[in-house]
Amino acid sequence: MKFMLAQKIEMSQIFDEAGIVKPVTILRAGPLVVTQVKTSEKDKYEALQLGFGAKKEKNLTKPVKGHLKDLGSFRWLREARMPAGELKRGDKIDISIFKEGDKVKVSGLSKGRGFQGAVKRHGFRGGSRTHGQKHSEREVGSIGATWPQRVIKGKRMPGRMGGIRVSVKNLEIVKIEPEKNLLYIRGALPGARGSLVEIRG
Repeated sequence: MKFMLAQKIEMSQIFDEAGIVKPVTILRAGPLVVTQVKTSEKDKYEALQLGFGAKKEKNLTKPVKGHLKDLGSFRWLREARMPAGELKRGDKIDISIFKEGDKVKVSGLSKGRGFQGAVKRHGFRGGSRTHGQKHSEREVGSIGATWPQRVIKGKRMPGRMGGIRVSVKNLEIVKIEPEKNLLYIRGALPGARGSLVEIRG
């Protein structure tokens, strides 16, 4: 399985040979460093722990410094459930594992939007603007039932919105700039600028 960590830079657009515009998200992807190889004999499952991004070494805790000894310091450490194959601790993975036209799945944390009402959070249309309505244009409306005299679990109501893991499938890699470690993926991706996303082949 192909796996890559990337940092979202911005959205833009590029033109193909036919002059058709394609909306793209630009990502700074890799290179990743293998910081630990987990095996089924020792850890009961197979996985690779990967480091990505720069971080000042003075900001690392002593246990993390010991864990990353001789490898450098990384902003993000993530685990990919995949067999190690020929990879070992200290090896690097770059964006050469992908090629233009590949279909990928991208996962990331969506933007946090704080406490929102039901109109924005769930798409409610609110109450009518006439017939005696005064302050209830964006209210939820009736939430109870005759029985069991309580609010049913899972009722769609105001609350915290965003800040959850979102995955988007079947996205196309439009362009790759290996010398700059840049990936151009068609469409919008979850998360704010500078946030971390995971790319799976």
